[in-house]
Amino acid sequence: MVNPYGGQVYKIPLDRENVDGFVFWTRNLGPFLDNLSQVHQKCPFTIQYTITGYPKALDYATIATNTAIFHLKEVKNRFGPHAGVWRYDPVVFTSLTPPAWHLENFTGLAQKLEGVVDEVVLSFAQIYRKTSRNMTVAARAFDFDWSDEGKEVKQSLLQEFVAIANQYGIRPTLCAQPDLLIEGVGETACIDAARLARMSGVPFPAKRKPHRKECGCWQSKDIGDYDTCPHGCTYCYAVQSRTLAKKRFQAHDPKGEFLFARG
Repeated sequence: MVNPYGGQVYKIPLDRENVDGFVFWTRNLGPFLDNLSQVHQKCPFTIQYTITGYPKALDYATIATNTAIFHLKEVKNRFGPHAGVWRYDPVVFTSLTPPAWHLENFTGLAQKLEGVVDEVVLSFAQIYRKTSRNMTVAARAFDFDWSDEGKEVKQSLLQEFVAIANQYGIRPTLCAQPDLLIEGVGETACIDAARLARMSGVPFPAKRKPHRKECGCWQSKDIGDYDTCPHGCTYCYAVQSRTLAKKRFQAHDPKGEFLFARG
């Protein structure tokens, strides 16, 4: 792998001796779904699955919502109720997705995921400089307005999310935004040793080691790279150029050592 900040190249061993478990983040599990059984035979895993149902103006090339829900149902049926976690994040405020829209949308998704997952991870969009630039470009192209609402609006919506999630037996948690925590919402750990232990049936040996101050995660190695995802989400902090991301994705060699060929 290549360190996205310093550019140093380093190797991450993936053998059972060096790996306690895997946590997969995705918006499209389809291509990997049938490979999970092989992973499960060797070590525990969990899946963080983002399903938002946003308009195409925001999520340009993500798969159909019902397809993603089907994937999570398959994960639950094959590997049990602790394998999959639903992520409704980031919450983005636009004229296409105001608070009232989010409430209706979140309710519909929670209904479909009742009994499929036991946790929903929530967070609100972090508007970094490149996020702001990408959102502004998309807003001009698709004729919508966007904003970064204040704490009061976010906590009010979060309170509504809590009531909805509880109604459908799904525990609401918040990712790395402790200043927004309210009663009924727990702090999540995306790298969750307790969840991995439930998957393996034995105590999990990892140490708690957050990646940043607000993070609740356990020790892990991130395998990923910027500008490699082709989904085209306008609020994404990890893609600065959609054109470059598509080019790198198309050049991906599954047998290669890197996510894309480096010249």
